[in-house]
Amino acid sequence: MLELVFVVPVVEAHVGPMPVEGFRMRRRLGVSGFAHGGGRVRTLFLGLLPSSNFGRVTRRTPGFHAWQVPRRLVHGTLPSGPSLRDRRRACESGVMKTIGLIGGMSWESTAEYYRLLNERVRERLGGLHSAKCVLYSVDFAEIERLQVAGLWDEAGEVLADAARSLQAAGAGLLLICTNTMHKVADQVVAAVDIPLLHLADATASAVRTAGLRRVGLLGTAFTMEQDFYRDRVAGHGLEVLVPDADDRAVVHRVIYEELCLGIIREESRAAYGEVISRLVASGAEGIILGCTEIELLISPEHSPVPVFATTRLHAEAAVNAALAPGR
Repeated sequence: MLELVFVVPVVEAHVGPMPVEGFRMRRRLGVSGFAHGGGRVRTLFLGLLPSSNFGRVTRRTPGFHAWQVPRRLVHGTLPSGPSLRDRRRACESGVMKTIGLIGGMSWESTAEYYRLLNERVRERLGGLHSAKCVLYSVDFAEIERLQVAGLWDEAGEVLADAARSLQAAGAGLLLICTNTMHKVADQVVAAVDIPLLHLADATASAVRTAGLRRVGLLGTAFTMEQDFYRDRVAGHGLEVLVPDADDRAVVHRVIYEELCLGIIREESRAAYGEVISRLVASGAEGIILGCTEIELLISPEHSPVPVFATTRLHAEAAVNAALAPGR
């Protein structure tokens, strides 16, 4: 099985360049790795490698200063966290279920799922713990073609096949890593014997926990205009507002023509801000970022009311379920 590995190959020490064996680093300032001697990261290489390929990687790009390695880790000291005994108990208990991810829609947000799942497991268990997960990444071009053609049953069968493959690979629970494709959630549920964690349920639960009752929904046109998602959220006792037709067209276009392609534009962020302001003026107490790509563009500081990042909420719910004992 191919393991997804983020690699930082080189740390340049004060006394000269020094390759680091199997040095791992997540894409933020918290580094889970060791180096001997002070230094800073000079080269960043993000790759997908089998774990067996870990070894000395010495490619360097002079002048690249992406991150500063925290001194406490340079000197080999782990940040504080759960005790060694607690981490050992977590390992020995074997309670972590394998999370099955139906992803690739788009892969930009699926990569966020992988990062968030592993970060949350490490926060919960400490040390070198990471999420047990298996990923089935579909070809989004195929899915998008079926969406536009209204061939939802065919799209649902693609995802159902993915779900069956994940169950066969040992997954104990499933995530559909996209809001829109929850339109075919029932087909996926019917295809397997393991539970599906519905993204709308996780989101609605967070809204209710925040004490809100009326929320605006941003997403693809399918998610905003059809009832499969709005009704699921409303079933939790919430009122769901959607933008007007012109605003829905803007939100949808930015998702498919920009965010799914990894394009982030300030003018699109400003346009989304205007859409959010109009929803708030209509009475929205919070905003559901109901497409997993939207949180690549919109953060809490871009909204006058709370925003609910569905990718993060879904990942949190998945880790809670994976670590829940006796279930």
